[in-house]
Amino acid sequence: MEAIKDASPLYEVERRAEHAARPGFRITELQLSPTQKVPWHYHNNVADTFYVLEGELRIFLQEPKQDVRLSAGQSFTVPPRRAHLVTNAGATSATFLVLQGIGDYDFVPIGSSRV
Repeated sequence: MEAIKDASPLYEVERRAEHAARPGFRITELQLSPTQKVPWHYHNNVADTFYVLEGELRIFLQEPKQDVRLSAGQSFTVPPRRAHLVTNAGATSATFLVLQGIGDYDFVPIGSSRV
């Protein structure tokens, strides 16, 4: 798949807010309903650090397979080039920050529904 510079049209979220954007680094706040997800993808150059503000988050990863569950106050970092899928793991909305850097942002979708 081809890398995309703006992935926001690819998936629906309850709310999206950009808090900081500098060359090579950005912080975005996302809110997912219990049925929403960020589809399988990876980034060529940047790590994703997830920090949960409210609710519960579940991150599925490949190579190796891993299933990470986070609640408010917890964080987890996905290194560049590691495929991941992000879902809401609770019955209410999940709000979290994604810190992305350091490097040029891209979003490489993976056409798979695997978990």
